[in-house]
Amino acid sequence: MKNDEIVSRSFTESIQAKQGFLTPENVSKTVISAELVAASFRKGGKLIIAGNGGSAADAQHLAAEFINRFEIERPPLPALAITTDSSDLTSIGNDYSFDQVFSKQLLALGKPDDVFLAITTSGNSQNILKAIEAAETIGMKVIILTGKGGGLLSGKGDVFVNVDARRTARIQEVHITFGHVVCELVDHMLFQKV
Repeated sequence: MKNDEIVSRSFTESIQAKQGFLTPENVSKTVISAELVAASFRKGGKLIIAGNGGSAADAQHLAAEFINRFEIERPPLPALAITTDSSDLTSIGNDYSFDQVFSKQLLALGKPDDVFLAITTSGNSQNILKAIEAAETIGMKVIILTGKGGGLLSGKGDVFVNVDARRTARIQEVHITFGHVVCELVDHMLFQKV
């Protein structure tokens, strides 16, 4: 395959994955996700986000959009990516197991009015599964953002959002678009300026 064909194929696949995601059910799930986050912020809660690899980067990216700003000037909103503290991650991973790196942080930081956004392209990440269990124990609302059918997480959480694509990169591209749309909706719901 030629270089220009790779470029065309990748952009075409990305567009198709996003168009495929745009169903009435997924539109509704996106709105419901934003409503959960906005309701949490109104009650003094926060959004806690986790994922592995590229999903960890997406967690940090989305937390920054809420804490700093997305597209409008507004007060900072409380969001936290629990993928960033190398001391927490390595101490928990070393003393217990990598499966608990997110659940132990949630048990320490999570409150019932918080929302947990779990991002996993496979739906099979054990540390995300355990984090969801911890969030549910606390009484947090849980949004699951996944792909490839959802794996072990299929149908779980308060909102289960699956991207029907095969390639991880395409799934992640839809995930970050979903996150950006949730940011825009939350800004609209809380500040009515978009």
